[in-house]
Order: sequence, then structure tokens, then C-alpha cells
Amino acid sequence: MSLHGSDRRDTSSAGGNGMVAAASLRLRLNPNKEHKPDGYEDLQLDFSPNIFSSLERYLPPSMLNVPRDDKAKFMREILLKYLPLGERSRSQKHREYRQKIIENYQPLHRELYSVNSATFFVPSFLRAINDNTEQSFRSIMSEPSPGIFIFDIFQTNFCELLLSEIENFEKWVTETKFRIMRPNTMNKYGAVLDDFGLETMLDKLMEGFIRPLSRVLFAEVGGATLDSHHGFVVEYGKDRDVDLGFHVDDSEVTLNVCLGKQFSGGELFFRGIRCEKHVNTGTHSEEIFDYSHVPGRAVLHRGRHRHGARATTSGNRVNLLLWCRR
Repeated sequence: MSLHGSDRRDTSSAGGNGMVAAASLRLRLNPNKEHKPDGYEDLQLDFSPNIFSSLERYLPPSMLNVPRDDKAKFMREILLKYLPLGERSRSQKHREYRQKIIENYQPLHRELYSVNSATFFVPSFLRAINDNTEQSFRSIMSEPSPGIFIFDIFQTNFCELLLSEIENFEKWVTETKFRIMRPNTMNKYGAVLDDFGLETMLDKLMEGFIRPLSRVLFAEVGGATLDSHHGFVVEYGKDRDVDLGFHVDDSEVTLNVCLGKQFSGGELFFRGIRCEKHVNTGTHSEEIFDYSHVPGRAVLHRGRHRHGARATTSGNRVNLLLWCRR
């Protein structure tokens, strides 16, 4: 699929059903900034819904008013051409895996599946986001070590509802003997929230609440342009993972929020930011910082900030992680 200048009009003829023949269409070189794109959050797609909304502005004029599903199909075919064959196959299998979960899992708390600011967030966090200034952001948070920001974010009721939804999902997995993908290679327990229907909610969380913070706090890693995420929960304690080794995240910015339960231990330990080449180099004294989890409280840091989790010595701890990427 080739590109052309934004001043060139598409003159392709329509097919018998009124739909322009897709094979002959070309993307615009520059986006149509006046066009208001559709939302794609409710569709099961291989790529982030944000990518489809952004790419829609580059569609030729003749395609802007066709049905949304036709636009999505057209854009998906373009995007898939840029994926290696092996990656394309993995993407298709993951799409089918997600679809199977969505078709069979019955959510317990449907109110979690779309963002409700008044019931999700504590008032101080909402005020800071609404004011949308560096001063308002910093007024609700501490920075106990360079690049590590701590602030209250979620209401207790939201944390309890999400924990309940996670338990319901795990119960369904056990009863149906459905084999789920774990969040990453380091955690044997936990679940990918995106896979069981919470992707849209987490997208909105990143777009409307974490990206504004990152624009100010993490400008050097493109905080203003975060447009995709990996959202999951991890579980530590009795009959779960015990600790987590020293590592960096596959993200530009990471949001880590303890959802709760009764537990002891499990402190996060941070040891400074490093590039890939120097990830295992020594730590300076000023880079050492340990953090004790508090339910509903967030830790926001760069993905390249080296860290790990000490052993959870009693009880169970569940944390929500949002790896934000661009």
C-alpha cells in the first residue's frame, strides 16, 4: 500500500455495493486534522484501538464515510503487511484466544469495564488531573527518589471490586480448565486484564489520566505520546509467587498500584535507571530506594528504572500493573 500527497484526490470507482474498491486506494501522506475519527474500542482487533483512530485520519476522502467495520478491515490489512509472517500468525492466534475468553467469560462487575472517574479515583487525584498543570500534579505526590512518584489514586471500593472480578475470572479458569497466558515470563500467577475485556477501560486510564502525568514527569521518554499498554495483575504470597527478581519493564512508563488484601513484606526495591547495555552495572547510594505497598496508592516510574520485589512473607498481595508504551 503506497502513500500519496494530501492534495491528491482519490478518484477510484465504487463497487456494486457502493464501497470503494479497497485494492486501488492509497493513504494520504498527511492526516486530515479536521476529520473526527470513529472509536474502535469495542472491536476485537489485532492492534490498539488508538492506532485505528489515528490511522483513520490518513484514509482517502472516499473512505471516510464508509461503515466503520469496512474502515477497520481496510486499515487492519495495511497494518498486517508490516508484520513479519511469524508475528502475523501469533497476532491472529492471540486474537482468537481473546475472542474465546470474551465469548465465554461472564463479568461479575460490569461497571469496571468502562471508566467512571467519580467511583474509580480519589478526589485529590481527580482534582489534579482536571487542573492539568505540573503544579497540580506535584501537589498530590511525593518524589522520594529521582524519577519515582508516589500518590493516592484509587478508591477502596474500586480496589475491592477489581479484586472480586479477578477472583471471579480465576474461578472461571479453574472450573473450565481454560489455559490462560500469564502476564510475563517472570510471574507464574496473575492474569492479563486486557485479555478478559478490560482493555478499553485501561486504554482510557492511560489516555486520560497517566499520559497527562507522563507528559510532565517523563517527557524525556515520550510521555506525551504514550499510545498503547499492557495491563495485568500479579499475585504474591501463600500458594502464589513469593518475590520478583531484579529487572526492568518492557515499557516507557510503568504504573504500579497495590489493590490490597492482608500481607506482610513484598517491598519494591529500586536501583537506578540504566540502558540495555548497562542494565547490570553497580548501584550508587543515591539510587537505592525501598517502597512499602499501600492499597490504592500508585508508584509511577520509567520502565528502565531497575527494580524488584522482596518476598511477601505472609498473607496475599495483588498489584495492578500498567506498562505504558509508545
